[in-house]
Amino acid sequence: MGRLRGGAVTAVVVLVAATGCTMDKSKGASGPEQSGGNGAASAAVDSLTVKGRAPKTGYSRERFGTAWADTDSNSCDTRDDILKRDLKDVKLTGGSCKVSYGLLEPDPYSGKDITYRRGSSQVDIDHVVPLSDAWQKGAKYWDASKRIALANDPLNLIAVDASTNRGKGDGDAATWLPPNTKYRCAYVADQVAVKKKYGLWVTAAEKAAMKKVLSGCPGQELPTGGNPTRAPERFRAH
Repeated sequence: MGRLRGGAVTAVVVLVAATGCTMDKSKGASGPEQSGGNGAASAAVDSLTVKGRAPKTGYSRERFGTAWADTDSNSCDTRDDILKRDLKDVKLTGGSCKVSYGLLEPDPYSGKDITYRRGSSQVDIDHVVPLSDAWQKGAKYWDASKRIALANDPLNLIAVDASTNRGKGDGDAATWLPPNTKYRCAYVADQVAVKKKYGLWVTAAEKAAMKKVLSGCPGQELPTGGNPTRAPERFRAH
């Protein structure tokens, strides 16, 4: 963020206090790369197409392929890839890809510290842009290759507290934000980045909610990276 003077500094402080939002870019121990400072996330919101939410008709999880497909061809499923990225002190089962233990410190959605053990239900891998929301805002019209890519793109995935995540459902920024107010700027920036990357639209209420959050962190960067927007050829017959 560029240098501010006098009243501009006061204005930013007031905005941060009002939203409870800071430029916390952390996703557990890691997360998508950040680039394009000086309000890149806020500017990107204005580039998103605004349309009404389409019907949910025809949606199912299977329309986005088999859960946690190995689209990056590293011989590990996507769920374990994200656990390894976002948890600390990770332990694997017998040298395999399977994460048996790790620490989510802190969980970005609740702010709590959580211990992950394989087989427990304490940690979810959340789609930052829910697949149902994506379906109603453009993904219904995609081919299977693009839907599979979205469902397994690290840019759209994050390890979080399961109980907090269950309250999100398929909500967008207009209907759900993380209870941990310090993470809201980064969370909304992630949603903007995914929607921009895949060409998904937003509703008017959703865009307004995004802009309101990002007004409290005018220098918020935009996450980058992730996988290509088409899954490898072997997935395209699904």
